[in-house]
Amino acid sequence: MANTPIWPGSSSFFPGDTPFGFYDNDIDFQTDADRVAIFVARRLGYPLVDVELQDINFYAAFEEAITTYGNEVYAYQVAQNYLSLEGASTGSNLNNALIRPNLGTIVRISEQYGVEAGAGGNVTWRTGSLNLTRYVQKYDLNQWAISQSIEAGDLEIKRVFYEALPPIVRYFDPYAGTGTDVQGLLQAFGFGSYSPGINFLLMPINFDLQKIQAIELNDQVRKSNYSFELINNQLKIFPVPIENKILHFEYILKSDRNNPVVSGSMGQGKITNVSNAPYNNPTYSYINSIGRQWIFEYTLALCKEMLGYVRGKYSTIPIPNSEVTLNHGDLIAAATTEKTALIERLRAYLDETSRSKLLEKRAQESENLQKELSNVPYTIYIG
Repeated sequence: MANTPIWPGSSSFFPGDTPFGFYDNDIDFQTDADRVAIFVARRLGYPLVDVELQDINFYAAFEEAITTYGNEVYAYQVAQNYLSLEGASTGSNLNNALIRPNLGTIVRISEQYGVEAGAGGNVTWRTGSLNLTRYVQKYDLNQWAISQSIEAGDLEIKRVFYEALPPIVRYFDPYAGTGTDVQGLLQAFGFGSYSPGINFLLMPINFDLQKIQAIELNDQVRKSNYSFELINNQLKIFPVPIENKILHFEYILKSDRNNPVVSGSMGQGKITNVSNAPYNNPTYSYINSIGRQWIFEYTLALCKEMLGYVRGKYSTIPIPNSEVTLNHGDLIAAATTEKTALIERLRAYLDETSRSKLLEKRAQESENLQKELSNVPYTIYIG
């Protein structure tokens, strides 16, 4: 223990003295490295007591404190902006970039609803056809899928083109307006030269609904009303076909819908998780005094921990007629508490600068300002 080199009271930093060299070439880091070493040594009791650390120990703690600070800050940035970052390129360093929110990820998430509604999305709708046989009403589309080399259970029918024309098609028949007693109105408003189908402009909406319902009911009661029933890809069509014809339909493959990987996202340098968001170690010279003070305190806590483990190797030191007990336990306990408190303080500070918190504060300020202005006497103007 007595032969172990201890802190001599001063140091001179050179690039390469830190374990990783993240900040060695930063002029501000080079200047602060020796200042931090003096600060920490004096906080640990030097020159009243020896400090069993060397300059490289102080530099290593200083580098770790800066890296920890950057990790906390950028992890918070990733959490705040991940919905806007996901899918972007990993080729740009975002350390000092201003992130513009976008709806890319939200749209990608919502595309699945478009697939189910048949209004777009990210799953291909395919087309198929089936030969209907005279007097055969039921057809197994699973068997059709197997004949098309589609894996059993992978077929999902989305649309079958075997239905009567919708009533709205016949609602606008050129002769539809002749029985509604609105021809005089059409002529009076200058619509007489157009198709009578435009008479809906002059009728209440409930009239349109009743007329469409009447057409549908007429088809169901007086006509055969072409329709179908589809359960578990077992197709039953109505009425029973009386001639051979081709039935067309649209379908998707469940494997396409269940595939979670976005096309073109694998191995293409895209941000796919928080680990590859392009944030690097911070530039020390860009860190303001608030951040640097946190770094100094965290460096001190790390050095306390380091010194505690060093002194813990020798719990007691013999001296003439007695022995000295070292304070390694106190140092380690204090270091653990201080590190935890510093991390919690930094996270609380970052949370106070989140978008939601800032907007909440702005709304509160606006409300308070309105209350303050309401106490200002109003001027009565006499013209």
